[in-house]
Amino acid sequence: MDNPLNINTQLTQMLSEIDANSAASDDLEIDKPEAVTTEIPKEVPILPLRGLVVYPQTALPLTIGQPRSIKLIDDVALSNRIVGLFTAKDPNLENPGPDDLFHIGTLGIVHRFFRAPDGTIRLLVQGLSRIKIDEFTQIEPYLKASISAFPETVENDIEIEALARNCRDQFEHITEMIPSIPRELVSSVLNLQDPLQSVYNVANLQRMSLADAQDMLEITSLSEKLHKLVGLLTRETDVLELGQKIQNEARSEIEKIQRDYFLREQMKAIQKELGETDEQSAEVESIRKSLTEANPPPEVLEQANTELTRLSHLTPAAPDYNIVRTYLDWITSLPWSKVTQDNLDIDHARQILDQDHYGLTEIKKRIIEYLAVRKLRLDRKELLSAEIPDTLRKDRQGVILCFIGPPGVGKTSLGQSIAHAMGREFIRVSLGGMHDEAEIRGHRRTYIGAMPGRILQAMRRVKTKNPVFMLDEIDKLTFDFHGDPASALLEVLDPEQNSTFRDNYLEVPFDLSQVMFITTANQPDTIPQALSDRMEIIQLSGYTEREKLEIAKRYLIPRQIRENGLLPGEIRFQNTAILSVIRAYTREAGVRSLERNLGAICRKVATEISQNKQKFTLINTHRVNSYLGFAHFREDDEINRRTSIPGVAIGLAWTPYGGEILFIESTQMPGAKGFQVTGSIGNVMQESAQAALSYIRSHTDDFDIPADFFDKCDLHLHIPSGAQPKDGPSAGVAIVASLVSLLTNRVIRSDVAMTGEITLRGQVMPVGGIKEKILAAYRAGLKTIILPRENLKDLSKLPAEVHRKMKFIGVDDLNEVIANVFSDSASKSAVLKAVE
Repeated sequence: MDNPLNINTQLTQMLSEIDANSAASDDLEIDKPEAVTTEIPKEVPILPLRGLVVYPQTALPLTIGQPRSIKLIDDVALSNRIVGLFTAKDPNLENPGPDDLFHIGTLGIVHRFFRAPDGTIRLLVQGLSRIKIDEFTQIEPYLKASISAFPETVENDIEIEALARNCRDQFEHITEMIPSIPRELVSSVLNLQDPLQSVYNVANLQRMSLADAQDMLEITSLSEKLHKLVGLLTRETDVLELGQKIQNEARSEIEKIQRDYFLREQMKAIQKELGETDEQSAEVESIRKSLTEANPPPEVLEQANTELTRLSHLTPAAPDYNIVRTYLDWITSLPWSKVTQDNLDIDHARQILDQDHYGLTEIKKRIIEYLAVRKLRLDRKELLSAEIPDTLRKDRQGVILCFIGPPGVGKTSLGQSIAHAMGREFIRVSLGGMHDEAEIRGHRRTYIGAMPGRILQAMRRVKTKNPVFMLDEIDKLTFDFHGDPASALLEVLDPEQNSTFRDNYLEVPFDLSQVMFITTANQPDTIPQALSDRMEIIQLSGYTEREKLEIAKRYLIPRQIRENGLLPGEIRFQNTAILSVIRAYTREAGVRSLERNLGAICRKVATEISQNKQKFTLINTHRVNSYLGFAHFREDDEINRRTSIPGVAIGLAWTPYGGEILFIESTQMPGAKGFQVTGSIGNVMQESAQAALSYIRSHTDDFDIPADFFDKCDLHLHIPSGAQPKDGPSAGVAIVASLVSLLTNRVIRSDVAMTGEITLRGQVMPVGGIKEKILAAYRAGLKTIILPRENLKDLSKLPAEVHRKMKFIGVDDLNEVIANVFSDSASKSAVLKAVE
């Protein structure tokens, strides 16, 4: 392989080295380059070059180490010293063959060479003229080829002169940016007058790719050579200037940092002489003062002082400076010892709760009980301390309540009323959709952008140690590969553990035991068992029609009048109008939809007043229909119409959004023992339907059903609203009633709804959600409810008006159900012989 020996920057050093070693090595007489004249022979040995191109009228040092190349030099040293210098297409080939070489090259002459101790030969060659290979005549021991001259076309005009001068100027500019090129070599190139010789000498010293270097040799026209060289020099100039700019900017930045450091140190020395403190010292003292005012526990104070000492030894430019500074900001801004005084006036608290919310009797009782206990504990603190053993003296002041109920019943706003009644601060955090454990516990300080979790962020905002803290939508927590936030809440919502809650960011304990935590949820099923076990569950049911009327008059209408820019004297609602909105336009457990419809009426009135159409509006039933359009829920005999044919029963269902009535329909058709159930129902309801059918088939004699009926007919049970998923065991009673009604051709009473789980033996088992289900039946205008006898105890939670207007029948088995669901006494005797 023939390698270049730093040809662009060390030509002079190579010549000196050859001169110094020529006395002890094989030496060739040297002719001065300008005196060399030779005719082009017909055949010459070919010396392959790897990674470089030799140009005519230039001298270049080479190092050769391949055996065939050494043999070639030994042979030409004894003859005319003429060689053909051709470049290999692939510089990585060890022994290029005839097909691996470019066929345009340079005829050269070997001036001097010497053998190095490592066996290689170093030589100096001079390019004479451009040649091309006609045919290879020898392969071994080295390449030989017949050649012919391949002269350049030299134009002679002013453009050539201009291009040559531009090349020399750019070359000079480049060498100024590369100080490693010897100045003597630069001067000799700049003094050349022949444009072709200038091109080759500049190209010889210019950095370029192998392809560009070979193109420069192969281009025949001098004008084209100059144009290409000007382009290469221009690009090299841009690259070098950009590199210098980057280097200067980096040097300037380093110098600026060093300058700032020296100035800062000088400033410290001057301030020390004047008895003043520098900015960093003043900041450290300010943090120390804030830390004293925060009055954290001893463990926290020790950790903070350690970080403060570390901060004092860091420079503001250090990467960790802002991390430590932010950490100390959090330590000093948390309410370690700030508490608000509880207002324990029971009458005041009752007044506030009644003023803000209508109904919700059980919730209000629980808050009053909490305040009463707090008052007694404070009044009897010394007596209680004397009676309680040391192991039980841990003061658990906090309480964790969980409000579970449908949307719009006032769960979130109730928390604000509790805080108002107790004289505490209120803070709310929504947990809906939270899926990262770090949202609760925070991130480690090793992460970029780390910060504490939502709990301590909220405590920092509220600035007190004992707020009313509401965790909203706790049933909508999710978990994935980031962690389980519900598990992270176990420590927060445990009175035995939350006095030493540790956030991952602070890594010191924070006392949450004085916080009154209130959580809200729509359904209890999705709350993890371990989490619900730490909370006191309080169920909030939907409102009755009368309660909604009072809420609308006391809260919703005044708020909508104010929010829509109306004055109290410009609009008035009749009770019948409000009831019309409740019955015909809303059918919900809460009051959000009611408030939206009342707001729509207020906006209509505001529009009329702004257009000077009228100054006062009385909202009656007619205006409600005019403003809100067609009723969403008809108040006519829809239930009577749907239950007027056999095979339709009314069941009751519980949903996270309140109770609902459920129509269960069945029909028969010719077939062979088929039974299908539709309506987007779950596995449990499918099993209830199968159990109901099995019970009826086992009691065909009791219901006067022909023995071969099921061999000739198919049955189809359907629960409408098929797009809404339904599941649960409480529809079993209604399914039996629907099938019995169909098979006996009897109509079920239109004012009866029923709920309860069934067994194959006909027993009726208790179910949940009784209050919500009954309120849904009450809103729908039903008069009689059939429910398991064991659920009669749940009726005590119902409002008095529901007890007055509805009849409740407790049952233990399906015989009692059938005896009470049909529209006349004759039906009862016809379908139920067992009761007789």
